[in-house]
Amino acid sequence: MCVTGEIVLVVLIIIGIVGRASILATAASLLLIMKLLSFQRFFPTMERRGLELGLLFLMISVLVPLVNGKIQTKDLLGTFLTIGGICALVGGIIATYVNGQGLYMLKMDPELMVGMILGSVIGIVVFKGIPVGPLMAAAIAAMLMRLVQFFFR
Repeated sequence: MCVTGEIVLVVLIIIGIVGRASILATAASLLLIMKLLSFQRFFPTMERRGLELGLLFLMISVLVPLVNGKIQTKDLLGTFLTIGGICALVGGIIATYVNGQGLYMLKMDPELMVGMILGSVIGIVVFKGIPVGPLMAAAIAAMLMRLVQFFFR
């Protein structure tokens, strides 16, 4: 028996609803609607540009407090003189590097995406996590793979 994409999407919708993971349920619903309405011609563009679009909206949401005045320029400059600010700066540097490693891993082994999606679904449903996307999952997977290689070589 062949499992079609539609069945997988319906299962993800159900998991999203039962697990109160609205982002998962919404994403799967939109893809199912697009598939049923024969809008598959947009899938390659979404696959190619979806990550960029998601990161764009994530960046916008992070920058809004600067624009609406919740964070003042003087507060921003003072942040880099605190332990928390320095940790945030270093964390940003490390995260972008590790995410780059994750992206490289996805390009080399795209079949690993299935495990990351399943892991993300489990994280959403069981641990009430927030899906930040496959890039961070790939980054963590790349780090775990390097640790496994280091200890078992």
